[in-house]
Amino acid sequence: MAYSVLDKKVCIVSISLGKGGAERSTALLSQMLNSLGYQVHLVILTDDISYGYEGTLFNLGLKKRETNTFFSRLLRFRRFKKYIVQHKFDYIIDNRVKNNSLKELFYLNYIYQNQKLIYVVRSAYLENYFPGRNTYLAKYTSKRIIERVHKIVTVSKFIQKKVEKKFNSSKVYTIYNPIEELSVNSEKFKEKYILFLGRLVDEVKNISLLIEAYAKSNLPKYNIHLKILGVGPDILFLKKKVKNINLLQYVSFIPYTPEVGNFLSQAKFTVLTSRYEGFPRVLIESLSVGTPVVSVNCNSGPSEIVHHEKNGLLVENHNPSELALAFNRMYEDEELYAKCKKNACSSVEHLSMRFIAKQWKEVLSL
Repeated sequence: MAYSVLDKKVCIVSISLGKGGAERSTALLSQMLNSLGYQVHLVILTDDISYGYEGTLFNLGLKKRETNTFFSRLLRFRRFKKYIVQHKFDYIIDNRVKNNSLKELFYLNYIYQNQKLIYVVRSAYLENYFPGRNTYLAKYTSKRIIERVHKIVTVSKFIQKKVEKKFNSSKVYTIYNPIEELSVNSEKFKEKYILFLGRLVDEVKNISLLIEAYAKSNLPKYNIHLKILGVGPDILFLKKKVKNINLLQYVSFIPYTPEVGNFLSQAKFTVLTSRYEGFPRVLIESLSVGTPVVSVNCNSGPSEIVHHEKNGLLVENHNPSELALAFNRMYEDEELYAKCKKNACSSVEHLSMRFIAKQWKEVLSL
């Protein structure tokens, strides 16, 4: 007897549904699969929900809030295992970071025993998804992951090639992050500005590079402000950095909000300065509302999104002088800016939820 999509049950596993690009992409995945007719279940391990989702939610984080002792963690894992066995899922799509060998072996051999697994790799820093320490246990765990999973889905072609080369695997497919239609209202900001949007973790996002390049650029002279939108552990360090270079009147820090449409649509351009990425949502969301981008060429994602001098500028990474020149050029060269703005929306049409949903359906049919 042949089964239709309507008969298939999918479980999406994530740390949370809040405050991050990976989490937003996970929420959108639940919406896409639900729209295709899959019976969607979401399991989150931390009680943090900022984004809209579709399907049945099993929030293990609620119990974590009550108590997080070793014994309580074991009880949560038992509930997780029981939930999986009870619902007899056709696929489990795991979006978690996977950098702890013992924990991943526990998932593979106990939680996910006899399950059909699809592991999603959302970063070019593979050590976040395959235990990276050069030990026998780490190598063994990574080998077991490759052996056990049904498919590996990466969010960029760069990551796909990297995984294929490292593990000599033919199970790897690229499915880009999708774009949802962002809400934009009539509220207007009084100042002109460029925008950074993301987690305030300098070790990853390299916001220090952004601040240094902004200080070197002509933008403060033109009264073009810098808005930094997000939360993270480095906010006090970054505010101190801005104060030390006397830019407090031009740089503002804005608390996290899931409603980013207005900030993106009114920015002169959006900036990304990360040391590494996966397939950065901030770039595709900015372009989707017609705002050009200036991005460093980090691994991975920007080179697969930014068409240099057509929808934005792609700049050598870790070079504040070159980045400052790109800021100047994007603001001062009116012809270039108009061209990039005109091409912005059309350059990401292939990332619509409808199109990306079809790619997920193809992988789930293999």
